[in-house]
Amino acid sequence: MLNYLKKKNIKIGILGGTFDPAHKGHLVISRIAKKKIKLNYIIWSITQKNPFKKQSKINIEKRIKISKKITKKDRFIKIEFLEHKINSKKTIDLIRFLKKINTTLDIFFIMGADNLIKFHKWNRWKEIVKLAKILVFDRQGYKSKSHNSTAAKKMHKDRWKFIKLKKVNISSSQIRKI
Repeated sequence: MLNYLKKKNIKIGILGGTFDPAHKGHLVISRIAKKKIKLNYIIWSITQKNPFKKQSKINIEKRIKISKKITKKDRFIKIEFLEHKINSKKTIDLIRFLKKINTTLDIFFIMGADNLIKFHKWNRWKEIVKLAKILVFDRQGYKSKSHNSTAAKKMHKDRWKFIKLKKVNISSSQIRKI
């Protein structure tokens, strides 16, 4: 497991979340991140529960299965559930764990603009920014708020990048309502 990370000087993206459920929007931003940043791999780090949201509607095994199914043509996307392995749900612990596997990893943490607004509330968010660059994907209605967020104002400009998207206005919460 995770042998693909042992190569020297590779770039990886981490897209973390509950993936409740995984959908086309996750695929689109993964493909764009791979192309724009020239990432070797993107890890979809599936979490049992988002600390800022209600309990997931779909169990973790089914979310992993759905994620693997929709990414089977995108071999650069690796589906991982690592919380049990690292004994933590925290992003900083995941990044530290990956850095222990390979200290030469160039890590890009991928998030939506809506998450950047609350990023300063994450555990050890400043350390996350030291160990990984942050890729922020535009979400309709969040551009201005995200650019004016506490984290955006405090992060050095070379540690984060804002990526504009053509309309892919879909989210897991919208899908759950259907």
